[in-house]
Amino acid sequence: MPRRSAVPAAARPVGNATRGTTNPNRLRRMDRWIAAEHGAALRRSQDPVAVDLGYGAAPWTALELLTRLRTARPDARVVGVEIDPERVAAARPFERPGLEFRHGGFEVPLPGAPGRAPALIRAANVLRQYDEDEVAAVWRRLCARLAPDGLLVEGTCDEIGRRHVWVALGPEGPRTVTFATRLASLDTPSDLAERLPKALIHRNVPGEPVHAFLRDFDRAWAAAAPLGALGARQRWLAATRALAADWPLTGDPRRRRQGEVTVEWEAVAPRG
Repeated sequence: MPRRSAVPAAARPVGNATRGTTNPNRLRRMDRWIAAEHGAALRRSQDPVAVDLGYGAAPWTALELLTRLRTARPDARVVGVEIDPERVAAARPFERPGLEFRHGGFEVPLPGAPGRAPALIRAANVLRQYDEDEVAAVWRRLCARLAPDGLLVEGTCDEIGRRHVWVALGPEGPRTVTFATRLASLDTPSDLAERLPKALIHRNVPGEPVHAFLRDFDRAWAAAAPLGALGARQRWLAATRALAADWPLTGDPRRRRQGEVTVEWEAVAPRG
């Protein structure tokens, strides 16, 4: 936890410090999905500012997010927000036009006029360290900070970015869940279960929709085994086509060639 005892309670950032582990290119799959799927909204935005919330002990993910968003919107800007003031101080030398770092938490402080709303908040590997029953309140708080056409992407990945699962939320709440992987490293789709975001990771048990989804995905993957001779991508594409017969897959089907599949949130949301 950061040392904040001298800071007045009303001014303290909302949330807890994370472990802060990060690596270059760890979030590349998430970033590329955001640029592809949210690019049109970014181009429409009057204020294309994105937040890298809880970027960790090094600023690499914020730098990379700026580069990737600018493929969709050349004047996009990124604000890295960290609850640990020492991490903010360490990141400040990396500031450049379109990129800055601020001390804060789930209140999402932004430079400029009060009430400024971000077009994007990315919170990767942040809620993993919270309790499951805290997630809904954090989601509501972050969604309330979004611009009307804004997007919150919250999820988890492994240390080198091979496996990701994230939830995409709009101001109204959760919309979709995306599973993304480096196909060459995949044994079965259910390998991704270890990277489920906090809202789902404890729900991967019989009787819960996300467990049924991964079970059916594994069965489709097994049935597509003969196509493995043509490569993991062809096997993945065949498995996702079969999965679409029973599950509401969404998003651009061409993204599946990248080792991604997106399903509507309501189909895998926790019971109750």
